[in-house]
Amino acid sequence: MNNINNISIDRKDKINYYLDIAFAVLSRGTCLRRNFGAVIVKNDEIVSTGYTGAPRLRKNCSDLGYCLREKYNIPRGERYELCRSVHAEANAIISASREKMIDSTLYLVGLDFKTNLLVKNASPCAMCKRLIINAGIKEVIVREEDNKYKIIDVKKDWIENDESLENTRGY
Repeated sequence: MNNINNISIDRKDKINYYLDIAFAVLSRGTCLRRNFGAVIVKNDEIVSTGYTGAPRLRKNCSDLGYCLREKYNIPRGERYELCRSVHAEANAIISASREKMIDSTLYLVGLDFKTNLLVKNASPCAMCKRLIINAGIKEVIVREEDNKYKIIDVKKDWIENDESLENTRGY
């Protein structure tokens, strides 16, 4: 809290500020299962944003009125080839130049469509992890609860500790 001339100002910390922006971005999502918002930031400047939705000019699940993965009761983290959507992280990455993403931070927030609650234990899927690594993003910060988050160090947690070698699901 800042106190200037006896006026109290409560300011959010930067991490929650960017997570709040990612939360606003997810409101554009069109998934009927889980919507995510992603914001890539470098040097305290937003580089790009992305949300969950079908590729440009294709119909979204919200337009069709159904989610194929939901229809077949496919568990979280499996059979993404059946999903119509491009993930928020991927959309943010394809909207930015690699130069601006090197050593940046990706902020990620997910909301469950049915419950309207934050996605529990949210983490990028295996494909998005590979995209994040190749984009040169240094860390991913994921909202877990209001004003609470986890920080993922991409090099330490995903490169040096490569769970794909153990055939472990990444989400």
